[in-house]
Amino acid sequence: MLKTILTALRSPDLRKKLLFTAFILAVYRFGSYVPVPGIDLDALQAAIDQRGSRLLDFLNLFAGGALTRFAVFALGIMPYITASIILQLMTVVIPRLEALQKEGESGQQKITQYTRYFTVVLALLQSMAYVLYFKSQDALPDFSPGRFYLIVISVTAGTVLLMWLGELITQRGVGNGISLLIFASIVASVPDAVDGWLTLPPVSQVLILLIALAVVVGVVFINEGQRRIPIQYAKRVVGRRMTSGGTTYMPLRVNMAGVIPVIFASSVVILPPTLAELAGQNSFFQDVSDFLAPGSWYYIIFEALLIVLFTYFYTAVQFNPVEQADNLKKYGGFIPGVRPGRPTAVYLDRVLTRLTLPGAIYLAIIAELPNIVFRYLPDSNVFFGVLGGTSILIVVGVALDTMRQMEAQLMMRSYEGFLK
Repeated sequence: MLKTILTALRSPDLRKKLLFTAFILAVYRFGSYVPVPGIDLDALQAAIDQRGSRLLDFLNLFAGGALTRFAVFALGIMPYITASIILQLMTVVIPRLEALQKEGESGQQKITQYTRYFTVVLALLQSMAYVLYFKSQDALPDFSPGRFYLIVISVTAGTVLLMWLGELITQRGVGNGISLLIFASIVASVPDAVDGWLTLPPVSQVLILLIALAVVVGVVFINEGQRRIPIQYAKRVVGRRMTSGGTTYMPLRVNMAGVIPVIFASSVVILPPTLAELAGQNSFFQDVSDFLAPGSWYYIIFEALLIVLFTYFYTAVQFNPVEQADNLKKYGGFIPGVRPGRPTAVYLDRVLTRLTLPGAIYLAIIAELPNIVFRYLPDSNVFFGVLGGTSILIVVGVALDTMRQMEAQLMMRSYEGFLK
């Protein structure tokens, strides 16, 4: 990893991209410390210290600490993630969106535009829920309708700005911008997690360290695991020349979806408490929020099921067996022992389904392991309450994906240099 970064810094083009990415992340961290107008920070902090909860800590983690400061980036990038989930699910049931998805780049641009509009709507709803929550906790003195709208608009504008910054990183920087913003939010909590870990007894320190290392090793293991499908190419006549056939392979990764299912699942489990604040304490959403309290068995099982579900869903979005089979047939490739065309698509779908199931279950276990440990080792809350299994999984997964993209760009530039 360090060798890849050093090599990338020697390339002028990649160095510019890395510096641009670092600059955008620095802007994001700066915005996490800029409070919105009309907030009494002392009253807010006193209310949080007195009535803090695991749910608030969880939401604050994905906002990089901006929520407890009620900064302009208090919502983080989670409204955009939630909007993306809903739009992708709607493409399955709405023919118009499904048609747009098949139109290629132009259709994807329209879906992206719809996602942006929907993000603004969700950000408005979520910001109103947070304002009402902090008001109910007496954290917002001198509350008035004018101040309410000012706070809501400021926080919503912060989410829109974050969405734009994430797209800038994707277009002009290195890695996936949205994932890197979440990565930066979680990494910002590492010092607090380490401080809490140092206050524990030696036995608890060793146990928590072993669990954290097990999560890291598990993420690396599942992200790098793959099954190689052998591909044979027949001899072809191109013009007056005959190209020789060859043998290669199609790599099918055990975890083709990466950390996206974990991010999606995390954004879904925070919806009930958000809606509960808007609907009131005696609403259906409040009952659901109480039922899925962070750290409870219901919460653990529900989030694990969501991770498995989103792993299958996002894998289906990333890899289309029918399309892959058609491409193989078009270029004269085939899998030994399998007929080209539909039989190849059926074979790839069967292999991918069998491969995804253990990967999805493994991913869910790794994400929920620290939550299970917390139930039987309450002292671990000073570490896992700040930096849980989901957070560790996202950090390691995003780091691996970013390194993989940097290596791909370095390899591409090596080929360009060879051709010149």
